[in-house]
Amino acid sequence: MPERTPRERVVYAAAQSIRERGVTDTAMRDVVARAAAPRGSLQHYFPGGKEQLVTEALQWSADFAATSVATASGSMPAPTPGGLFAAMARQWREEFLHRGYQRGCPLVAAAADVAGPDPGLCATINTGFDRWLAAVCDALRRMGVPASRARPLAILMISSWRGRSFSREPARTSRRLPTSRASCGHCSMPRPREAPTDE
Repeated sequence: MPERTPRERVVYAAAQSIRERGVTDTAMRDVVARAAAPRGSLQHYFPGGKEQLVTEALQWSADFAATSVATASGSMPAPTPGGLFAAMARQWREEFLHRGYQRGCPLVAAAADVAGPDPGLCATINTGFDRWLAAVCDALRRMGVPASRARPLAILMISSWRGRSFSREPARTSRRLPTSRASCGHCSMPRPREAPTDE
C-alpha cells in the first residue's frame, strides 16, 4: 500500500477521530497532531475548515466501506449472501477485538452526533450510506439475487451492523456480534441460482 500523503493522513486521522469522538468533539488541532502533518496543513488543504474536512473524512469512510464489501465478495470462491454477511461481521469483530471498543463506524458516529438539523452534514451522511448500500446491492446482484430483493436485503445487512455499532462501547463485548447473522435469516438462504431440492 503506497504511503499516504500529508493531506490523506489528515483525512484519515479525521475519520478515526470521528469514530471515537463524533463530529462535535473532533478538534482540528488534534487531527493535525494525530496525522503528524505539517502545521498549516488545514488551511492549505482544507480552506473550507472543519466542515470540508469532516465531509471528506465521511466520504473516505463510505468509500472504504464500499471497497471492503467488494473485496470480501471478490475473495470468496463461491460468494453467497450469507458468506458476505459473515465477512462483514468478521471485519467488525476483528476491529473491536484488536483495536478496542472506542471506535465505531464514522457514518454512524456522525449521524448520532447531529444534535440539530444540519442539511450539509445530513446530506453527506446519507450519500455515504447510499454508497455503502450500493456496494452491497451490487455484490448481491452478482450472486444472482433479484433486484427486487437485493436492496431490502442490503438494507437489512447494513442496518444490523449500524445498530450494533451504537451499542459496542457500553457493552464492551463482541460476543453478541455473530448472533446478528441468525437474525438475518435471508442471508443464510441458498444461492438464488441454485434450483430448490425436492423434499
